[in-house]
Amino acid sequence: MRFTVVDSDGAVSFVAPCDALPALVAACSRNPRTLRQFLTFAGEYYPWLRDYVEAGLAVFDEHNTPGNYRQIHEALARTSPREQPVFRVVDEVTREASLRPARAGVVLFNLNARRIVQIQNTYAEIRRVGRVRVRAEDGSVRRVLRYQLPVEWTLVP
Repeated sequence: MRFTVVDSDGAVSFVAPCDALPALVAACSRNPRTLRQFLTFAGEYYPWLRDYVEAGLAVFDEHNTPGNYRQIHEALARTSPREQPVFRVVDEVTREASLRPARAGVVLFNLNARRIVQIQNTYAEIRRVGRVRVRAEDGSVRRVLRYQLPVEWTLVP
């Protein structure tokens, strides 16, 4: 599933397993303001996610410079949506790719507006109150916790 995260510094898009969705929604229950906070909170439930996204952004930043996004454009053109690398939204090409479904869909987390937009989601309904599996590093489930989105968060649709 594709996940796109918007904060005051811009937007980042990545593809991760569908079962990361509850961890990302639960992270919103703690009102993250930045991508780093969002990934840190989500990482408490889904441990490898933060490292995966941050490593992907390091690669993106190494191969792309302001005004020269040839590397990411080529990667997006030659790979299927589910195989695309982590990337920053820097222009219309990356913006379009950030909204393109991968596997079960695409969900946008706008941390500034406190809004979760289900552009396409065939995996599981996002709810204001739910449960999230807390995973160990090996992927096994350690326990299940409840979360509740604060009232200022909006779910669309």
